[in-house]
Amino acid sequence: MFEGGVVVVGDVTKPDEVDRVFGEAVDALGRLDLLFNNAGRGSRGKPIDEMPLEDWFGVLDVNLTGSVLCARAAFAQMRKQEPQGGRIINNGSISAHAPRPGSTPYTVTKHAITGLTKCIALDGRPFSITCGQIDIGNAETEMAAVIGKGVPQAHGEIRPEPMMNVDDVARSVVHMAELPLDANVLFMTVMASNMPFVGRG
Repeated sequence: MFEGGVVVVGDVTKPDEVDRVFGEAVDALGRLDLLFNNAGRGSRGKPIDEMPLEDWFGVLDVNLTGSVLCARAAFAQMRKQEPQGGRIINNGSISAHAPRPGSTPYTVTKHAITGLTKCIALDGRPFSITCGQIDIGNAETEMAAVIGKGVPQAHGEIRPEPMMNVDDVARSVVHMAELPLDANVLFMTVMASNMPFVGRG
């Protein structure tokens, strides 16, 4: 834990727990200046008609409902505190622009995060609340480890893809977070340079 920090554990899919987590954090720290909306999960790659509904609801609950609940709690605190304001950074994805085969739940939620980002950025203007989104492609994390081993491509082949160090993502988030509230990175894409994104499909 960093100096002066506090760790509060909760389930982002449960409104009461989200309210408790934000309440405990503000009680400990006095105010809220930054939310990095980072909770997320994926699902097994399947075409939509083979997609288990538990995968759909599970991804929707974490990736979208969880992000909305956390943004809602953060926005409320940032609006009422003095001095007013703060920054929300949503974790999007390359999938917010171009899907992978069989990724309906994940891709749909990441497209929705883009809409959430735009709504908060607009609605936050009168209250000095900024909102931006970082779209990440092929960072070396536990969740994305399979990509480096081989994933389905649009033409049906399974191929490993280039990966990047997750520290580069962290530096990008820190850059967004450290800007003054009169400046905002609305959207940033950080990705492994040679991953098949621009040429995907």
